[in-house]
Amino acid sequence: QVQLQESGPGLVKPSQTLSLTCTVSGGSITTNYYYWSWIRQSPGKGLEWIGYISYSGNTHYSPSLKSRTSISRDTSKNQFTLQLSSVNPEDTAVYYCARTSARWENDYWGQGTQVTVSS
Repeated sequence: QVQLQESGPGLVKPSQTLSLTCTVSGGSITTNYYYWSWIRQSPGKGLEWIGYISYSGNTHYSPSLKSRTSISRDTSKNQFTLQLSSVNPEDTAVYYCARTSARWENDYWGQGTQVTVSS
């Protein structure tokens, strides 16, 4: 059973960089043909895909967030990390990490972590 757990600060000041880590257990982030995604949900809005890092380390980002987003990984710790720079209050959301299959289904999710951008 794959489990994902997000961790990071719940409050970030405007213009700073949001950094969240997802720790994966029950499966390796280097297992072929799985992608490791970040997704968020802002208040009153639907889910928004942010980006992923693949089993081989390739990354792909949402065009609307690409200029501010970086996803990296630490295979020795079986973790992957989201960095979102120059945050503003519109980046306030619940942030989720998820495993995405080759059929583009998010089959395992973390519980989500609330991040608020405020001074």
